[in-house]
Amino acid sequence: MSNYDDIINLPHHVSNVHPRMSLYNRSAQFAPFAALTGYDDAIVETARLTDKRINLDESLIEIINNKLINIESIINEHPLISVTYFVKDKKKDGGSYITINGNVKRIDKDNNCIILNNKSKISIDEIIDVKLCNNDRN
Repeated sequence: MSNYDDIINLPHHVSNVHPRMSLYNRSAQFAPFAALTGYDDAIVETARLTDKRINLDESLIEIINNKLINIESIINEHPLISVTYFVKDKKKDGGSYITINGNVKRIDKDNNCIILNNKSKISIDEIIDVKLCNNDRN
């Protein structure tokens, strides 16, 4: 004889007051619950690494300026260049260095930037390397 012999064969109770819960609502009781909304996104953002901006010394700035003068001398040919420059992160300190290739449309001295044919604008102050591609004038 077990402890439940007196109730084991009784019919299942159905409430006269409360309507029967749907299977969808019953399953929702067991769904995972995130008490801190956005916490996982914050953890991912904190873990994302950024680079520090490199401050160039005067000799490297002079080398880059000389390369830009060389590019400007053949600007009518819309030379193909490879530029590595710093892009500031929009969410946290630091940023990243990216390298892009493109044909130079013009060098805008008023705004201190290089404008490529694809309308990209690159701040000259953020450049750490620039090379002429397919050309011996590097």
